[in-house]
Amino acid sequence: MKEKVWGSRHLEPLFPDSDRKIGEVWFEGVELPVLIKFLFTSEKLSVQVHPDDAYARQHHDSRGKTEMWHVLAAEPGAQVAAGFKETITQEQLREASLSGEIESLLHWFDAKPGDTFFIPAGTVHAIGAGLTLCEIQQHSDVTYRLYDYGRPRELHLDRGVEVSQLGPHAALQTAQKEVLVRCPYFTTSKLCIPNSSRYLPPSGTMRILVHIEGSGTIDGEATKAGDVWYLEAAVQEIVISGTATFLEIVP
Repeated sequence: MKEKVWGSRHLEPLFPDSDRKIGEVWFEGVELPVLIKFLFTSEKLSVQVHPDDAYARQHHDSRGKTEMWHVLAAEPGAQVAAGFKETITQEQLREASLSGEIESLLHWFDAKPGDTFFIPAGTVHAIGAGLTLCEIQQHSDVTYRLYDYGRPRELHLDRGVEVSQLGPHAALQTAQKEVLVRCPYFTTSKLCIPNSSRYLPPSGTMRILVHIEGSGTIDGEATKAGDVWYLEAAVQEIVISGTATFLEIVP
């Protein structure tokens, strides 16, 4: 659990509430090409951008960061931002980051439970207050902060401006059957178990199951919202039972 200035003490029903402001819950323990997080926000996150793989390697980072958000809970009026309302220049981006005008240049989307947003590397973005998200991303935490609402944290304007895409971005996704996002780094699908059992056959590749709603069992072991399951490529057929919803991620 990662404490953040913009985090929340209210983590239920995924985790017990905390006396600290928890912003992120990371799932680690095996060497994975993707990083799974739950995010809890009581204030706006910084306006930021992530580099792509080529730029990250050039500047001694292991990889870039493309990510997606799936909204689990949202207070009335909660929003996220991705891309700009209209195309701007690098100089406008720098000036707006220094003045705070960048907030009004961004395209803000209303966010409600069940929404999915895709944020490729280079997309300037921000997450508003009052949200619980599942974030799926390349296994990297390289972030260039452009604007931070006056909080005393470092900005990274030179690199941030250099890697930023300067136009609009259609971040809100429309599911294609069960598939929420498909990109070169991961494919994420929604898996719903409506008071029944479902068989997952062997796939020949590793998978991750993120339990986001309900409860049940996986091969007889209890599972609940907030659990994350790692399935090795060699895993045999599994049976999921109960009334539950998962995100299935294939890197």
